[in-house]
Order: sequence, then C-alpha cells, then structure tokens
Amino acid sequence: MAEAAHLTSAVSHDKPSYFEVLAQESLLSTVRPAVKHAIRVVAESKPERFGWFLLHFDEIYTFLDFLVEHHHLRKYAATFSEHFYSLRRDCNDSTNGKLSTKVLWKSLFLVVLLPYVKQKFDEYFENQRHLYNTFTSNKAMAPLTKAFVAIYPYVHTAWEATVLAYQTGYLLGKLDHHSPFLFLSGATLVNDLETTEVPLGPSRLSWANMSVPRRALYLLGRLGSLCAVGVSTGLSVGVFFVQFLDWWYASETTHTSLTALPIPEAPQDDKGTIDLHWKLCPVCHRTRSNDTALSVSGYVFCYPCTYDYVSEYKKCPVTQYPAQTDHLIQLYMTDS
Repeated sequence: MAEAAHLTSAVSHDKPSYFEVLAQESLLSTVRPAVKHAIRVVAESKPERFGWFLLHFDEIYTFLDFLVEHHHLRKYAATFSEHFYSLRRDCNDSTNGKLSTKVLWKSLFLVVLLPYVKQKFDEYFENQRHLYNTFTSNKAMAPLTKAFVAIYPYVHTAWEATVLAYQTGYLLGKLDHHSPFLFLSGATLVNDLETTEVPLGPSRLSWANMSVPRRALYLLGRLGSLCAVGVSTGLSVGVFFVQFLDWWYASETTHTSLTALPIPEAPQDDKGTIDLHWKLCPVCHRTRSNDTALSVSGYVFCYPCTYDYVSEYKKCPVTQYPAQTDHLIQLYMTDS
C-alpha cells in the first residue's frame, strides 16, 4: 500500500474484473444501434433531406468511430468504452503509458474496421439466404455465392464460440485476455489508476521569453487539447443519452405499431416514374403478384420485385426514400 501511495508510483497494473470488461463490451454494443435508431427516426420524418444519412450510416459511423477511437488509443491507450470505465491497454513495448504505433494500428483495425467488415458480411449473408430460400429463380445463383451461403454460418459460429471461450477462460482466471481481438492486438487490459498532474501552462518567464510564432503555436496546441477534452467529456455525458435511446428503441419496437410511423409525403412530381395502371407493379410493369407495400413511401409492388430492389439498393424504387426489408408490408386483397 505504501508503494501505491508513493508519488513515483503512477500506474497500477491490477487486472480488471470480469464485470468491468463486460460493462465496457456492453457499452460498445449499445452505442451503434441506439444512434442508428435516432438517425432512422429523423430520416423517416424527412427522407428527402436526411435519407442519405441513413442510407450511408454504416460508413459514416465507422469513419467517426475511427476518429474517436484513434484519439482515445493515442492519448489514453484505451478505446472510448475502456477509458469510460477507467481501463487502459498495456503492452510490452509501451513507453510512458502510450501504445506503440504497431499496437495502436492493430487495435484500431480490430476495434473499428473488423466489426464493420463482419457486419457487411452478415447483411450480405442474410439477403442471399433469404433470396435462395424464397424464390425458385434464385436456386441457380453463382457457385461462389452458393458456397458463401453454405460456409458462412460455420464461420459465424466459430467467431462466436471463440469469443465465448475467451470470456469463459477470463472469468475462470485461466486467460489474461477476455477477447481474442484484444489478444491479437498484442495488449492486455489493466485498471487505469494513473494520476499525473498536467501543467496548466508555461510560467510567466517562459511565456515572456516566447516569440510571437511560438506563442501562437502554443495557444493552438492548448485550443486543440481543450477541444479534445470537450469532445471526450461530451461523449461521456452523451453515453447516458445513448443508453436512453437504446431503451427507447426496445420499448418502441415492442409496443408501437405501424400506425405510429410518420405518414410519408406524396412525391412532388412524377419525374423518373411511368404512368401505370394501379394493378401494375412499378418495377416489372406487370400485374402484381403477392402485393406488398413499402411503408416509407406507400407504393405497392410485387413482393419479389421490391424485396430484391430494397435488398440491393436500400431505397424505394419510385421515391428513392431510404428503406429496409423490414419496411415491407404484405397486403391481402379481397375479391371485392
């Protein structure tokens, strides 16, 4: 205890508990869907203005996530969620509590880019599997695609089993890493109990001796530091708002109905559309079969036509409003 209290002992390398690492992992899994739901609400209310944001949400979020995680890994040697729970990454070649360049970029790849790639593979697999199992015409899909649909479930299972094995080993005290991705980054997770005093600024003498360009550079550096601290503090406060959004999302999907969705506005003009009989599908221009409406626009299509189009382009074939396959509503027509 005496050594821990000594001024020269700045860092404690205590191994975090399983509940601490589980909390920061849960924070990571909460932020993305909650933010996406907030964007979806805004985009569906004004699709012509904010629809592009939802359409390219994954890429925009990944870019912003890259900037945030790069800042935290470079400055705090921890991801945003790890720093939020007072954890940090430690490696053999750390200097002054900072990650080496190699470990930093490996961590960025495993924390930001790899989940993005996996999510895209998940979406592609779900779309191809649905097409293969639903439409007879898709039974003759490309051999490579068919092989992907057959093999990917085993890859996904191996991924999840590996993560579970690491978490179980960490819980039982058999492993030093709670995640295979942390292991691959070459770092371990430790409690961050560092208490270093940061000087507020130069002394009056040094300030007086500074040249004007040197003063300008110093002020710019201080301004950048203040902005970074402001962003970090804003994210820490905003995380509670994100958790509220996650609860809102779960509550809304459980208790609300389609009638609670905003009523889409009618297109302002018929540019890019064809004047068709009301019984014809706007995509294939034939009499509709298995009538299906798209809730974001109100247009009715053949189910295969609209499912294929929305799966590939993520938007309504007529209005170009952003859409997902869960916006499809099957209609049951009566003879009358």
